[in-house]
Amino acid sequence: MFAQHGWKVHQMDVKSAFLNGILEEEIYVEQPQGLQGAFSEFTLYVKHNSSEILFISLYVDDLLITGHSEKLIDEFKQDMMQVFEMSDLGVMTYFLGMEITQGKYDFLVCQKRYAKEILKKFKMENCKEISTPMNQKEKLSKDDGAGKGDETYVRSFIGCLMYLRATRPDILYVVGILSRFMHCPSQVHLQAAKRIVRYIKGSITYGVMFQKSQPMNLCGYSDSDWCGPEDDAKSTSGYCFSLGSGIFSWGCKKQDIVAQSTAEAEFVLATTAVNLALWLNKILVYLHMEPTGSIKVFVDNEATIAISHNLVFHGRTQHFKIKFFFLR
Repeated sequence: MFAQHGWKVHQMDVKSAFLNGILEEEIYVEQPQGLQGAFSEFTLYVKHNSSEILFISLYVDDLLITGHSEKLIDEFKQDMMQVFEMSDLGVMTYFLGMEITQGKYDFLVCQKRYAKEILKKFKMENCKEISTPMNQKEKLSKDDGAGKGDETYVRSFIGCLMYLRATRPDILYVVGILSRFMHCPSQVHLQAAKRIVRYIKGSITYGVMFQKSQPMNLCGYSDSDWCGPEDDAKSTSGYCFSLGSGIFSWGCKKQDIVAQSTAEAEFVLATTAVNLALWLNKILVYLHMEPTGSIKVFVDNEATIAISHNLVFHGRTQHFKIKFFFLR
């Protein structure tokens, strides 16, 4: 959205946000009259008048600010610093381990510095690079017959990789799979984790790029395997959403049920994706950035698409849970 309009994102930090005060009284807190946050995202605030708009996103003691004009942003900063002790960090370049490069109509988010720290921490700076994060034919499981891995070491390994997923959706799936075995890691799991790091070394500058594009359509993509790991046979869902350019929302999660067909696995995922699309659309409407055209969610299973369009229940869908038919 910022790249779309050529806006700069600024950052402020609240000093002494974590006070350790001992209270002896009962404290009642009420939202000030006239203040209204986003009902879909409670850390997002908007100031809007007939010609200008200002966005403030709050994370603990950090504020991200952007809007139509630098004048509006500067006025907000001055107002805040008159009331609170705050540091003006200027145009955002680094936030929670993420590096941000802001051009006129492009916005790059990556974790190059953090990726280098992972290589250094696990002494893999000189490891051989590899072109894929996972062996496609390899099926990871709890009982793989391999020797037991160092539980603390593997947990640290996977924990570091989990945070890297904030800007690296290309490792989302395999890190999610490995995180299921942190309580019982084997040497196979350790080697799989090291393979991801070898892949990261060869793609250390990768990130997510947002650019100005027309039209600004909200678009989702979803895919699911079927009868996944041998341990529980539950499918794994994956989805991502873009708004003109660059994906900004993505996820990968094991389904709660054991799907009895590829169509059911894809249908369950499609329902999740549509729910998320509606939530994202609510936020965009609140931000006065309603996307042009209808929301599209792409599914690669023809049976799932047919079931979604057909309002008649039949034998092939009798075992589907009622909640999944929300998609219709």
